Amino acid sequence: MSKTNVVSPALATPNGHFSQASTIEASGKLVFVSGMTARNNEGGITGIGNITEQTHQVCQNLKAAVEAAGGTLDDICRVDVYVRNMEDFQAIHEVRRQYFTGEPPASTMVEVSKFVSKDYLIEINAIAVVQEQAS
Repeated sequence: MSKTNVVSPALATPNGHFSQASTIEASGKLVFVSGMTARNNEGGITGIGNITEQTHQVCQNLKAAVEAAGGTLDDICRVDVYVRNMEDFQAIHEVRRQYFTGEPPASTMVEVSKFVSKDYLIEINAIAVVQEQAS
């Protein structure tokens, strides 16, 4: 898949690790990843009270989900990020830079008042385009 960062001179440079827009030229399958939280594979919550640890767990969960569909984090073209505190913006993007090392996905981040668990600080859902594997 070829994901390209779209940059418009009519828009300000993004203030975080995301693209203003992305184009995808691919034949493949769309993968819709449900909202991932800091819930670990044992069912517990990683990093209670720590946005950096929770963001790492969320990114690891996104990675596991997209890999199970046959893709990689580079195949993710869009994320929606829900946070408990918008003041965590920079810390979240520092972690995202470690996982989205190619062209970053297009992204929206919004602050919310509640999650299904009072201990969650962040949730991210994603859309990926995964190339079909040759048989």
